[in-house]
Amino acid sequence: MKLRNFLTAAVTAATLSMSASMSAQAEPVYVAATAIVEHPALDAVRDGIKEVLAEKGYAEDDLKFTYESAQGNPAIAAQIARKIVGDAPDVIVAISTPSAQSAVSATQDIPVVFSAVTDPLDAKLVTNYEKPGANVTGLSDMSPVQQHLELIKEFIPGVKKVGVPYNPGEPNAVAIVRLLKIEADKMAIEIVEAPSPKSSDVMIASQKLIGKVDAIYCPTDNTILTALESVVKAGIDGSIPVFAAETNAVERGAVASLGFNYGDIGRQTGEVVVRILKGEKVGDIPVRVAHGSELYVNPKMAARMGVEIPAAVLERATKVVQ
Repeated sequence: MKLRNFLTAAVTAATLSMSASMSAQAEPVYVAATAIVEHPALDAVRDGIKEVLAEKGYAEDDLKFTYESAQGNPAIAAQIARKIVGDAPDVIVAISTPSAQSAVSATQDIPVVFSAVTDPLDAKLVTNYEKPGANVTGLSDMSPVQQHLELIKEFIPGVKKVGVPYNPGEPNAVAIVRLLKIEADKMAIEIVEAPSPKSSDVMIASQKLIGKVDAIYCPTDNTILTALESVVKAGIDGSIPVFAAETNAVERGAVASLGFNYGDIGRQTGEVVVRILKGEKVGDIPVRVAHGSELYVNPKMAARMGVEIPAAVLERATKVVQ
């Protein structure tokens, strides 16, 4: 009896040991995501991340994925970040600037991947795009101004001057104009600023560009977009094509725009998360600026502003506004 009890105990111990070992091996990776608010664009980022994780082999049994919204409240975003850090995930994904700032403030050890952040430098998330260092990297949705300028060049190969109405009191607009100048200089294009501190200033500022520029570019500036029709009128009056950073502007009269599909931004973010899960050091992964993938064109307005839409542009347009 004693021998039988001994053997039974030994088998039970071995079984428990094997079960524990198998459990340890099967433990899923843990990705914790958070966003400042539930919104179609930010939800699309989250869903894009999950799609890539699944495609790369992180199925339900291999992945614990949680998501929390701060319901638009920065204080709640900070609480969520502290809670997530206490749960010790393998990677934190912070969608939007407030959520990213909260996550970065909450931990210096757990990898943080931000997404849909316009200016990560200004937000003090990183100090360098190429080698962010520390425990942070991610994806910016700063307007892809290089692609926008390249689009303008497709319409006007000899473009020399581009007028930009913007509100100098809006930090986001100032950051975009700064980046626009850097990219334009590489293409030998001069940026002609048209400051418009208020919506009521947009008409006069835009009219002053007539005869001075080859094209007008409207950044993602709330002041300018509020009065976009004033810019469009100036474009028609002066036969100057108006381009925009925001695709809805094309339906309001701009000639063309190259904008974001936020599901694609999520997928690009997911690729970064996978690299970290596979062992790459987060601080060695460069911060990326998302690529625009939604191309809208308006043939009617192009004709009214004296420009033709190139066949190659029409061919790849995702929407032709009639």
